[in-house]
Amino acid sequence: MDTKILTTLEFPKIIHRLSQHAATSLGKAIAESLQPVTDLEAVKKILQATDEAYTADRLKGSAPFGGVVDITAPLHRARIGGTLNPEELLNIAATSRGGRRVKKHISVLHEDNPIPMLHDIAEQISEHKQLEDAIFECIDDQAEVMDSASAALASIRRELRNGESRIREKMDQMIRSSSVQKMLQDSIVTLRNDRYVIPVKQEYRSHFGGIVHDQSGSGATLFIEPEAIVAMNNKLRELKAGELREIEKILQKLTALASDYVEDLIFNLDLLGQIDFAYAKARLAHGMKATLPRMNDRGFLKLKRGRHPLISADLVVPIDVELGNQYTAIIVTGPNTGGKTVSLKTIGLLSLMAMSGLFVPAEDGSQLCVFDAIYADIGDEQSIEQSLSTFSSHLKNIIRILGTMTSKSLVLLDELGAGTDPAEGSALAIAILEHVHAMESRIVATTHYSELKAYAYNRKGVINASMEFDVATLSPTYRLLVGVPGRSNAFAIAERLGLARSIIEHARGEVSEEDQRVDNMIASLEENRLGAETERQTAETLRREMETLRTRHEAERLRFEEQKEKLLLKAQDEAREAVAKAKREAEQIIADLRKLAMEEGASVKEHKLIEARRKLDEAAPEQLKTKRGGTKTAPKTAKIEAGDEVTVYSLNQKGTVVEIHGTDATVQLGIMKMKVALDDLELIKGASSAKTQQPKQAASLKRSKEENFKMELDLRGENLEEAILEVDRFLDEAFLSGLAQVAIIHGKGTGVLRTGIQQYLRKHSHVKSFRLGNYGEGGVGVTVAELK
Repeated sequence: MDTKILTTLEFPKIIHRLSQHAATSLGKAIAESLQPVTDLEAVKKILQATDEAYTADRLKGSAPFGGVVDITAPLHRARIGGTLNPEELLNIAATSRGGRRVKKHISVLHEDNPIPMLHDIAEQISEHKQLEDAIFECIDDQAEVMDSASAALASIRRELRNGESRIREKMDQMIRSSSVQKMLQDSIVTLRNDRYVIPVKQEYRSHFGGIVHDQSGSGATLFIEPEAIVAMNNKLRELKAGELREIEKILQKLTALASDYVEDLIFNLDLLGQIDFAYAKARLAHGMKATLPRMNDRGFLKLKRGRHPLISADLVVPIDVELGNQYTAIIVTGPNTGGKTVSLKTIGLLSLMAMSGLFVPAEDGSQLCVFDAIYADIGDEQSIEQSLSTFSSHLKNIIRILGTMTSKSLVLLDELGAGTDPAEGSALAIAILEHVHAMESRIVATTHYSELKAYAYNRKGVINASMEFDVATLSPTYRLLVGVPGRSNAFAIAERLGLARSIIEHARGEVSEEDQRVDNMIASLEENRLGAETERQTAETLRREMETLRTRHEAERLRFEEQKEKLLLKAQDEAREAVAKAKREAEQIIADLRKLAMEEGASVKEHKLIEARRKLDEAAPEQLKTKRGGTKTAPKTAKIEAGDEVTVYSLNQKGTVVEIHGTDATVQLGIMKMKVALDDLELIKGASSAKTQQPKQAASLKRSKEENFKMELDLRGENLEEAILEVDRFLDEAFLSGLAQVAIIHGKGTGVLRTGIQQYLRKHSHVKSFRLGNYGEGGVGVTVAELK
């Protein structure tokens, strides 16, 4: 893309803002080199990266780029055998660690909110924790080599500290001496040339032995190293030289280790720069309140309330514009300072931003095109040095554009044909528009010429547009109106400002009849537009009111759902309470049955079991009955007659009908006869089809073994109390089924369950005897009971 056109459309200012959002110098460098891309798939890919970073930044904030710096230069020096200083090595370790943190941050985020492109980039970051640990173990946060870096360094520094301590102790004794104090300017110990000295007055130089290292500016003070500590200072200097040699060895070792990872670390820098660049684009989008545009390569663009990103949000007026569908050229007319140039730049700049992978400040649903080039001739480019007039400068630029544009280009021309004779300028403008239109390029042009308004009406694929002007306030509104040409407001403005009506009428007479018709037509269009705008605003008001009502109704619905939920919870609590009550009553009934069985010393009579079951049914909570749709009744079936085998629903028992009494029937249930409503009966087998007629007299209490009653009871995992209840029920059923032997599986465990069950079996009226299981029957994990 031509650099001059990028500057004309103020694209470098967007780049500057983008680079300020980069967290590292790596991302900033990529941002500063950003250029529009002319391949659709490539644009979609870089926009996807921006969209993923936008989502990631919104959910978890920016990635942790702390410690990441550009270490390219130190890595290149390490590669060629140079020795890196502690700060450079520390930066290498910090950058490597920062890369690991960024990788982990994106990986965790990707698990819950897929960001595949950023995740693929981050996954390529190589980790070098061994290198990081080696450097951090030797160099502290202030880029100083630590004593722990090597045993030799620790020993040298220990000797250094001891030597310095001895020297200070020796010199402190000297300056405390009364004979020496009178010769000192100050009773202090200081350093000169890395050697410990004391300040001696000039007049006592001959009385004080030692080496002079410095003197004060006035010459009144000499800094002398006493003879007694010269040897000690010499030793200290030797130790410091040894310290530097040992530090150099450590740095060389660490540099050699870093040189093994140069290629990986340089590749990591590129990956981290790409991620930081994506986050910078996301933060720029947040700042501009920009959205992701849909892209195409069909020459179609549609901006919904597009805003120029460099104009304050409080001042900018959004524009709605569509190009490349029904029409490929827009001719914008209107007064100066009306916003024509800003609209032109907005279209061009937003297109460049989208082609660079940036979100655009427009509403969702906006579409932009990937052009092969964007050309712009905007502003006054008069050049005194080149002896070019405004017209010549514009024309030279337009000639260059016409020579390079294609059918996939976007051409933006400001004040087309201006700067010369109006008749010739308008004719030339029309010819240029015709040429661009014939090339099928997309073009947006601004002009003052009324002839171009008529051209737009008469040419298919070309449409007029204008910048709205409020005659009442004599000021532009900066709104772009596509489909409505601009009017000349000179007469209206002159009249409002007080120019004599006679002069204005005379001026109107000088305007050609054709121009007046065009102006009247535009006025009529403007009036129709204002009417349509009023109706649109009314419709918008109604829409908002309906939206308010819908929101209110939705809130009421949610409130109703919430109340319903509360009522359901309350009903459930009541049901639980009722069930608990029924359970207590049931337990009482079972206890009564057990007591009855113990008293009678034999099996419970059938009518007593039926009565107990009836009590259990009556104990069921009313809420649960209602929820199931009321008490279950027998469905209407074939007519029931005497001798039929039936099921009594309320008792869940089978019996034989003895006789019918209207709506009731007498049913034989075991040894007992009961009067039951016909609605409570279901026919099982008719008397005529029964193989054997049920006797009407009392029948045996035992049930048939054909009911497939299980001969074993598995109680593993039950507590003793629940197990006893289950054993009692099981033995009753087994006894009624006529079984001679049953098995109770209690498992081995601690033996508590086995002991409790066997104690209960000893007292049970149905049990004749019991034993532990034999080999193959389950052993001590099973008790086999013989029934009476």
